[in-house]
Amino acid sequence: MKAVSLEGKMTIVVAFSAIVGALVFAGVSIWPFPQLLAWIRETPDKAGRAPTIHVVETFDGGTALVICLLVLLPLSAWVAHALVEPLRRLMRALESAVASYRDGDFSMSIGTTRTDELGDLIRMHNTLGQTLRDQRQHLAQRELLLDTVVQNTPVALVLTDAAGKVTYANIAARHLFNEGRALAGLDFGDVLSAMPESLRVASEGGEDALFSVEMDGSEETFHLSQRGFRLQGRPHRLQLYRRMTRELSRQEVHTWKRVIRVISHELNNSLAPISSLSHSGAELARRGDLARLPGVFASIGDRAKHLHSFIAGYASFAKLPSPQAREVPWGPFLEGLALHASFRLAAPVPDHPGWFDPTQVEQVLINLIKNAHEAGGEATEVTLCVHHVGREMLVEVADRGPGMSETVLAQALLPFYSTKRSGTGLGLALAREISEAHGGRIALANRDGGGLRVTLVLPTGSA
Repeated sequence: MKAVSLEGKMTIVVAFSAIVGALVFAGVSIWPFPQLLAWIRETPDKAGRAPTIHVVETFDGGTALVICLLVLLPLSAWVAHALVEPLRRLMRALESAVASYRDGDFSMSIGTTRTDELGDLIRMHNTLGQTLRDQRQHLAQRELLLDTVVQNTPVALVLTDAAGKVTYANIAARHLFNEGRALAGLDFGDVLSAMPESLRVASEGGEDALFSVEMDGSEETFHLSQRGFRLQGRPHRLQLYRRMTRELSRQEVHTWKRVIRVISHELNNSLAPISSLSHSGAELARRGDLARLPGVFASIGDRAKHLHSFIAGYASFAKLPSPQAREVPWGPFLEGLALHASFRLAAPVPDHPGWFDPTQVEQVLINLIKNAHEAGGEATEVTLCVHHVGREMLVEVADRGPGMSETVLAQALLPFYSTKRSGTGLGLALAREISEAHGGRIALANRDGGGLRVTLVLPTGSA
């Protein structure tokens, strides 16, 4: 709680000065200064008579004012000095504190016993300093933790500036590129010149890549992630080299196990009926019941045809040819697609032609539209639309079925993953393979109000 505010103190000083000035002026012009002068001028008579009494004369206003100024000016200077000096000391202390903050030193505090607004300012300054010190300590601890994590991660991390100089590299990067020695300050291009060609080409490409190199007598697979950003207003590039050999080996084993399970399931579903029908045919032939044999042979043929179709589907996925992309007008292409699949066009067809292999993309869209019809929604709600966005063409197939759970969405594009009892898990995987072969991608998302939207993203031209 403030005893007297700064404004109150100034008011008291001004009032005191006014009172002192008035008293001095009255003392000089009225009493007691004129009476004192008159008493001094009294002279005793030589014959011992009583002294002559002089009449008291008052000073005129100008003389009194001059005398007041001569008295009050030194007094005013002293009062001003006593009032301003604490403020001057405080301002010097604040200037020093601000200069320390500018230099990153938050340790300065200002002591005070003032109870006015300046005292509040000093206490707020000290609180700010304490807050900044706490934040710096917390930030230092977080930076230490982050540096410890980054330094000890198995992912090789290299940060370069606009000139290609290495500004930061963790332990894994030092071992990968410089036999454990420091990389900071080196030209990363010179460092890469001594590395295998596949690593150098991937790094200089400026995009994410998967590559393999010979290391310690064995092949090691890396995934490279590259990102550009501005650090302290200057462009930098961050490169992350992650060893993928062990992870890819686990995924490969997991995938082969899944393939074996799917193939075994399909083979058993076909071979068991064939074996049973063959036994039944042999029994009918032994009994001489030849009239039923054509039906048995037809069933065996159907199962063999299904098995052949199943194997052919896997073969087509494994032997997918490179796309023969060319310019394709959307109008005629969609008219031809409508002969093989039923859908409703949800938006006008763009004038800009597509650039893709029409045979492969048509097969992808037929499978997507077929899946949309099998989703369980209304057939009239299966829609297709094409959008031209920047340098990409977006082909969207949507339905009003139940959509997909988050778990299914995360795995739907994986080969051999299917939620259908008779599904092979190759439809969406084949669509993903074809879209990526074209330099595009495929995305799945649930729609507001129910249903699924599958978006096929394709580049707009040969470039």
